Amino acid sequence: MALARTFAVALTGMRGDIVEVEADISAGLPAFVLIGLPDAALGESRKRVSAAAANAGCTLTQRKLTVNLSPASLRKQGSGFDLAIAVAALAASGVIPAAPAARAVHVGELGLDGRLRPVPGVLPVVLAARNAGFARVLVPTANAEEAALVDGVEVVPVVGLRAAAIAHGADLDPIEQTPVVLADDGDPVDDEPDMADVAGNDDAVDAFVAAAAGGHNVSMIGPPGAGKTMLARRLPSLLPDLTPEQALETTSIRSLAGRGVAAGLILRPPFEAPHHTASSAALVGGGSGRLVPGAIARASNGVLFLDEAAEFQPNVLDALRQPLESGSIAVDRAAGSATFPARFQLVLASNPCPCGRYGSADEECSCTPAARRRYLTRLSGPLLDRVDIRLTVRRLGLGALRTASDGTAPSRTSRDLRQRVEHARATARERLRGTGWTTNSQAAGTWLRAPERQVAASARGTLDRSLERGAITMRGYDRTLRLAWTLADLDGDGSPTAEHVARALYLRRGAFA
Repeated sequence: MALARTFAVALTGMRGDIVEVEADISAGLPAFVLIGLPDAALGESRKRVSAAAANAGCTLTQRKLTVNLSPASLRKQGSGFDLAIAVAALAASGVIPAAPAARAVHVGELGLDGRLRPVPGVLPVVLAARNAGFARVLVPTANAEEAALVDGVEVVPVVGLRAAAIAHGADLDPIEQTPVVLADDGDPVDDEPDMADVAGNDDAVDAFVAAAAGGHNVSMIGPPGAGKTMLARRLPSLLPDLTPEQALETTSIRSLAGRGVAAGLILRPPFEAPHHTASSAALVGGGSGRLVPGAIARASNGVLFLDEAAEFQPNVLDALRQPLESGSIAVDRAAGSATFPARFQLVLASNPCPCGRYGSADEECSCTPAARRRYLTRLSGPLLDRVDIRLTVRRLGLGALRTASDGTAPSRTSRDLRQRVEHARATARERLRGTGWTTNSQAAGTWLRAPERQVAASARGTLDRSLERGAITMRGYDRTLRLAWTLADLDGDGSPTAEHVARALYLRRGAFA
């Protein structure tokens, strides 16, 4: 009789829990028993491990083999436990030295030929192992570059089970195997489009600069061809590079979503643009088995763009309200509960009516006033109350195109505009130092309205009257103050003036005045 152990990691969303994998060989009829609350995919690992061990030249014991995944009350999902189960079983039978196996964390799915296949979520697995104090992690060769993004851990890439046994000191001769490669995720990281491509629409560009500087949400209404999508896709180019913490978080989410991260840490803000037929589960995340991040989490530290926003189902749009306030999204499913980050900038774009021609100078709208109202009210008041900047975007005329093409208009590249954004963010960060906030959009209203930071009464008179008349809510009052501070930071002023407050109030109500 023999007992050996090694370790793996169970992922629940972004959180990784260390799982002790124990293997016991006892007298009795040949059997392979797996216990510890495995799901269906993990339960099938018994057959994968047995076949892989035989084809790798290190056959499992012919006696009764019991493998326990501890803690037993924690749900374990997926095929990423295969390597840990196989190593523990081989250590119990003496093929692998028990001591080194008990000091390492293992992740990987075994093929029947004994080779290791890549699995999603390797980056958060290695992070969890490092945080738990482990210094060595064995991963499939295809996941090696992703795992190497974590400092302070020895990452051992192995092509298969036999190579893993040899890495632990097993007395086996190495054999040459072709590693399983990571499939192309079909989602290349392209160069960001430049704001200089936008001809005219200077007011809209200025509004997007303010949105980038303060982290404010934006809503646009305009006919087809007005440039709404062009503006939205260029917002990430105005945002600063991700901080190291944000880069690690964003890359981990991409790994959990099953997208390749072999190119290294993601340093630029992500951009997510789900189709208007997307369900609330596609935005929120979840799944019947492994809990995967939805579009909201994948857009964290970046931009979530909802084109044709009025065509989304109302329940899908309402699912955005809670994460916009809290900065996180809690996913509760039968498979478990997980919390993902959701600190994103929301950009909504919609036509002014079902036919899209309302307000157009050259086309006549065929929609009735009731149809127009019904169309726009699909964007609920509580959702729009969380949007700081609301724009009406109109189609460009020939004069604007000629001005842009003849070079008389000043060039406004994303690089130049980003420098303004970074300067404004640095000013806000200095003012918010010690609060835990980094942008004006995150600041609490009570903090902004404190006596030592309160905007002068002469400057906020228009805003106070709007609140008194019921034209804006208290949330809208605070959000207008945040936007006014952003405009002041962009202009280099120490405090918002009456002009900044008036501009902020106009940007908040401009599309619906």
